[in-house]
Amino acid sequence: MSTLSSLARCLIVVLACITPTVTKHCFYCDFTNSNHCIGAPMYCGEEEDCYVGHGTATGLAHIMNKGCVAVTSCGKEEPLNYMEVTYNFIIYCCQGNLCNAGPTGPKQAPSSFTTIIAGLSLTVLTWML
Repeated sequence: MSTLSSLARCLIVVLACITPTVTKHCFYCDFTNSNHCIGAPMYCGEEEDCYVGHGTATGLAHIMNKGCVAVTSCGKEEPLNYMEVTYNFIIYCCQGNLCNAGPTGPKQAPSSFTTIIAGLSLTVLTWML
């Protein structure tokens, strides 16, 4: 039983060291006039959220992009110049890793691998103790 307690303590220490170093990931996609933008994963800062931005201009196709943005910019509507046209651009933020995966707006992505491992480890520790 002493070995199990030692193992449990070691797992707690390892999880405590791993969890704070996890960085938020979002999809990045440059401006496009398509609803489909596969995007590439990117790292975001601590004070940033993932976003999907949508822009409209009278008589023209909409534009969109994805990436990381300062939390203070979430939900704001601003004019944006793209290809010599001024668009009414809105930033839709979401929280969580890769939550801006969908083509039409923010969606919640499945839990990250680290979160799943942490949950399973805590379940096993609870069962062992």
